Amino acid sequence: MPIRRLPETLVNRIAAGEVVERPASAVKELVENAIDAGARRIDVAIANGGRSLISVSDDGKGMARDELPVAVERHATSKLPSDDLLDIRWLGFRGEALPSIGAVSRLHIVSRQDGDESAWAIEVEGGKVGVVKPAAAGKGTRIEVRDLFYAVPARLKFLKSDRAEDLAVQEIMRRLAMAHPGIAFTLQQDGRTSFRADAVPASLMDDGSDLQQLGRLEQILGRDFADNAVPIKAEREGIKLAGHAGLPTYNRGNAQHQFLFVNGRPVRDKLFVGAVRGAYADFLSHDRHPVVALFLELPSEQVDVNVHPAKAEVRFRDPGLVRGLIVGALRHALAEAGHRASTTVAQSALGALKPQSAPTMPLPFQSTFGGPSRWRGYDNLRPSSVPGLAEAAALYNAPQGDFSGDVFGDATGELPAGGAASGGGLAPAARNEDAGASPQFAPVPLQSYPLGAARGQLHETYIVAQTADGIVIVDQHAAHERLVYERMKVNLEAGRVPRQVLLLPEVVELSEAEATRLSTRADELAELGLVLEGFGAGAVVVREVPALLGDVAVQALVRDLADALAEYDSVLPLKAKLEEVCGTMACHGSVRAGRRLTLDEMNALLRQMEATPHSGQCNHGRPTYVELKLADIEKLFGRR
Repeated sequence: MPIRRLPETLVNRIAAGEVVERPASAVKELVENAIDAGARRIDVAIANGGRSLISVSDDGKGMARDELPVAVERHATSKLPSDDLLDIRWLGFRGEALPSIGAVSRLHIVSRQDGDESAWAIEVEGGKVGVVKPAAAGKGTRIEVRDLFYAVPARLKFLKSDRAEDLAVQEIMRRLAMAHPGIAFTLQQDGRTSFRADAVPASLMDDGSDLQQLGRLEQILGRDFADNAVPIKAEREGIKLAGHAGLPTYNRGNAQHQFLFVNGRPVRDKLFVGAVRGAYADFLSHDRHPVVALFLELPSEQVDVNVHPAKAEVRFRDPGLVRGLIVGALRHALAEAGHRASTTVAQSALGALKPQSAPTMPLPFQSTFGGPSRWRGYDNLRPSSVPGLAEAAALYNAPQGDFSGDVFGDATGELPAGGAASGGGLAPAARNEDAGASPQFAPVPLQSYPLGAARGQLHETYIVAQTADGIVIVDQHAAHERLVYERMKVNLEAGRVPRQVLLLPEVVELSEAEATRLSTRADELAELGLVLEGFGAGAVVVREVPALLGDVAVQALVRDLADALAEYDSVLPLKAKLEEVCGTMACHGSVRAGRRLTLDEMNALLRQMEATPHSGQCNHGRPTYVELKLADIEKLFGRR
């Protein structure tokens, strides 16, 4: 059969198969066009999951009469002024959406520019373009898509239920609304308003956090996210990252609540998913996922958004730089959160509490001091009667992340004898300019500290503390496990990784490229305890390994590192393995559940938690403490 050109209508339908996969795809293309047109309000309505009707109205700049017939031609666009595919500054740029949609549906467009006497309309039915006619409409554009895929009935068989298609459209609207908080969005599905996001005025907090962005995220992700998210703001080599990330204890069972935007465009990117997982690796178990919304801004020449017909994927010129920026920014923000845990932990705890009827028999009273009671509290503790208070105050008032002093105990993770920061807190009362004079301290009630004053221990597992406006319940094993782990990480980051010399150096056969990559990063690997060097054209010889790894499979480790360097230009697998071992050691070396603690030890643990980043969750992502406000407790007993 001779080669021939396909009819234009068939070409458009083939293109529609790439651009318009389902009703949600059409909604995405049309809403993006409205955003590019400068709209401040966008209203979307669909019926029967988008099969029968998709209507998108905006108050943007509109189109002139002579632009309408060009707009429904393939590869016609106003968004490539320089004809440079690497200089894309708008969301829609291919010029395929309108002709592709019109090729498989009944498309009706009405548009009016500001200042024009009337609006103009055009129709496209199954790829056949009609004539431009005058119409009545206000400024902006209204596009109606009826009977989607009527021209290609086979495509209708691949659509899901109306409910599933409705949810897909909602998700598209949510993501686009997140990226553009200054625009008002509404979505009606079968006559019912299912999504609404009012425009949020631009404003900043004192620390530079974007309140407009957070306000829109609160509208879409809920108040819980806003209350339990930390701001993200970082910049490196002209690439800017902003957004908000949920605390580790505010997590989900899947990764569907992770949102990435590149230059205002919602995308799905494997690099992003891997970076987020790497940043939270210390804080979450493998089956839990964080909630994040990150906005990446970078020069258009640094990213290729022309990878996928639906513009759902991007490709970065320097993926290692982008990944490092995301991981570093997330870890820094989570460290700044300190010991903070999400408020949803307390809400879940309160929800699980149910009023119980009083016991029919009186309970025997036992002294709170000594004896076999599992509750061991105190009342009139004098700060001067307990040792280590000055050290505790110095620790608490030091910058977060300062692990100076023996506040973590010895290498086994034991708490210091006698307990630092036991009976009360001290803060400087005055600064004496005389260097020889002794510093003066004023007592600070322990209840004024974030985690309060220890009042007792329940079941040799849970520490109960009283704060100024509530109580705190601490899981002593989970909390101390995190403290020990953070100390080990400090040593790891400082390069103090003990090495183990192999009795017989091990040769690992690789490709020449892989061996070269590893050899060029030998110094960085040596800092992590892995000493290797080139051994011919396609091999490396390993002479020392990190002692923490014990009897490690050298061949597998080196090959994993080679793969990571090829994909991410990073030595993260080795760091991950070391941190995993540190986590295991911390678990075994920390205070176990079932061990009785003195009040001094309890308060020492609380003070260390306050001074340690990430102490709000253990190494497996579980909360280390629950804080209950007095007002909530009073509600449980009908006092409010």
